[in-house]
Amino acid sequence: MKYKIFVDGQFGTTGFKIHQMLSGRDELEILKIAEKDKKRPEIKQQLLNEADLVFLCLPDAASRETMQYVTDNKTKVIDASTAHRTNSEWTYGIPELNPQQ
Repeated sequence: MKYKIFVDGQFGTTGFKIHQMLSGRDELEILKIAEKDKKRPEIKQQLLNEADLVFLCLPDAASRETMQYVTDNKTKVIDASTAHRTNSEWTYGIPELNPQQ
């Protein structure tokens, strides 16, 4: 089984680096969005929920907005922005150290 990975923000500096590091790994399937489609919510929502793991490499406001499209509870999200670092509903760091979250 290949894990499906989506890097939202793959055209920016951080997203490009993450995308580059993960590309070519046999155990991963990298889901891609065309640059012309990156502002289309319906396409982004499909990719976000198809992925097993999502990297958000977006500005804070865009990261917050994008989270509304993640509806599959099985999708894991790693946010590279600071948008959720101070949100008490998010576990920031090692989740095993915050079992109440």
